[in-house]
Amino acid sequence: MITDNQLNHFLKINPPKDYRVSTRYHVIFWIIYFVFNTIRWSSLHNDFVYSLKTNLIGFPIHMALAYFNIYYLMPVYIYQRKYVRYTLLILSALVVMLLVKYNLTYYLVSTEVMPELSQDITNLTFEYAIQTMVGEFYVICFVTAIKITVDRLRENNKLHDLEKRQLTTELRFLRTQVSPHFFFNTLNNIYSLTLEKSDKAPLVILKLSDLMRYLLYSTNKPKQDLKSELDCIQNYMELERIRFDDSLKIEVNISGDIENKKIAPMLLIPLVENCFKHGANKNIGDVIIKLDAKVTESFLLFKISNTVPPNREERKYSKSSGIGLSNVKKRLELGYNREDYDLKIVSKNSIFQVDLKLRV
Repeated sequence: MITDNQLNHFLKINPPKDYRVSTRYHVIFWIIYFVFNTIRWSSLHNDFVYSLKTNLIGFPIHMALAYFNIYYLMPVYIYQRKYVRYTLLILSALVVMLLVKYNLTYYLVSTEVMPELSQDITNLTFEYAIQTMVGEFYVICFVTAIKITVDRLRENNKLHDLEKRQLTTELRFLRTQVSPHFFFNTLNNIYSLTLEKSDKAPLVILKLSDLMRYLLYSTNKPKQDLKSELDCIQNYMELERIRFDDSLKIEVNISGDIENKKIAPMLLIPLVENCFKHGANKNIGDVIIKLDAKVTESFLLFKISNTVPPNREERKYSKSSGIGLSNVKKRLELGYNREDYDLKIVSKNSIFQVDLKLRV
């Protein structure tokens, strides 16, 4: 698992996207709303000029109240759970709006301030006040609902972006675990050969050089060619075969169309390493390791097994597999959809076997 410092460093280098709503979308929203409202009230009053004038007065008030609510009142009071103060302030804002709108309409448009009512309203009445405040409250609620929806979508996008970046970082971290672990085991092999003054040491070093070239320069991409990955595995197994001589029997069977298939780099190598680490290295006598890789349609069926010393407990064996199997499980969880892989680990009858079905 990556640490908070590693994640923060990654986010500092690769800051999340900015999901703020640009000003033009605010302008577009209010223009559409203004046109719709003007046409709506002009058809009701049968007077386009009156509707246009009242909306030119009303919309700045709508906008002032809406933005006052979503950018000041809600963050300061609602989000801080100061509901009583919020209620008093929003009611006060509505009263101020009522006085402003009434006077502007009365003196600039018409003394009949609300012709849609059944009776003529030529002064500030209770009915006018209620109708106007309810209308403004509707606008506030409508804009606030949009703001909350946009904020929720923005937060979800930010969270998704952060999770994606954390996933990328953790996958990189898990992949970097494999290379040192792999080289450590291979260097141990060379060390054993040099102690024995074996003539095979130069050949092992040469093969290790080829593997290092592959691991250093060909595994930086999110996905690697399956053929290259299998070639790397076979080279590694050849290194082990040289070290163990006749005490190690390796059977490799690769079939199907492995060309133009992709796989997460170094995903399979820990499974192979595990066979040698807990099979060949812990055994006395002959060891058999079998690898079967078959591509059918869009899936790789990868099976690898090794003999287990009979005196080793199955539960103990599975727990002692170090970073290898746990690394593979974590990378599968992070890098693939659940329906794209199936990993099974079985230990019985002195055989430890891993079956992996993976979409490639």
